[in-house]
Formats: sequence, C-alpha cells, structure tokens
Amino acid sequence: MHKDNDPAAALALARAAGAAMFARDRASQAMGMRLGEIRPGYARMTMPVRGDMLNGHQSCHGGYIFALADSAFAFACNSHNQNTVGAGCTIDYLAPGRQDDVLTAEAVEQSLAGKSGIYDVKVSNQDGRLIALFRGKSIRVAGEVVPTPI
Repeated sequence: MHKDNDPAAALALARAAGAAMFARDRASQAMGMRLGEIRPGYARMTMPVRGDMLNGHQSCHGGYIFALADSAFAFACNSHNQNTVGAGCTIDYLAPGRQDDVLTAEAVEQSLAGKSGIYDVKVSNQDGRLIALFRGKSIRVAGEVVPTPI
C-alpha cells in the first residue's frame, strides 16, 4: 500500500520527520519550545513565557508569540516529509501573554494542493485564552526531511 493511503505509515512518517526537524531546530529549543504532537497536516507546540521574553509592557514580546506560531506552522507543513518552507504569513495578536504562561500553538492544514499549502495556527495560554491567530502559506522545495525507503 502506498504511504499516502496508509494512515499508520503516514503518522509514523510525520513523527519521524518531526523528531528529525526538532533535533536540528536550535532556535525553537533555545526558546523552550516543545513539540507536543505531530501528525499529517497538524502540529502542536508549547512554549513557557520566561522573564527574558517580556517587552516594556511586561507582556510576552510579539516576536516570541510569532516564533511559536511559525514553528508550529513549520512542523505541520513538513509533516508530510517533503521539505517545505514558509512563503508568507500574517498574525493577529488578540491578548497578551504573561510571564509564566505556557503558550500552545496548534497548526492545522487548511489546504494542500501541488506545492502550496495554507495553515492556520491558534495560540492560546494554559487557561485556553486565545492569544493570537496566525495564517501561513507554504511552498514545497526539493528533498525530504528524512530519507524514506523506495
């Protein structure tokens, strides 16, 4: 059975791609991010808000919130094991993140056609409060995240 038609194989491949990417992703690691779940077209990541992530208003700097959403987007769009990069994105900030919050970003594939994809990411805090909405557009490039058997 072709891997695209085998849900268990697709899930295993998504997990392998996610593990390989996270092992190389020093930026996400440095910000304390964790990959909580990955499956084809989906990724969930968390990030604790540390004191060194606060801006002059004592809320989480928007760049960190963006980085969390962008990382979840990256893992979701690479979950098919085809090297994929961002082609564009937008973010709307809805509420502040606070020190000691644990932010969760859930990225969901909305469309995947040819080399292009669209992904929506919701960022919320540990109480379920919506912090930001992010939409990313992806483009597939050459290669695979992890080698697959022929």
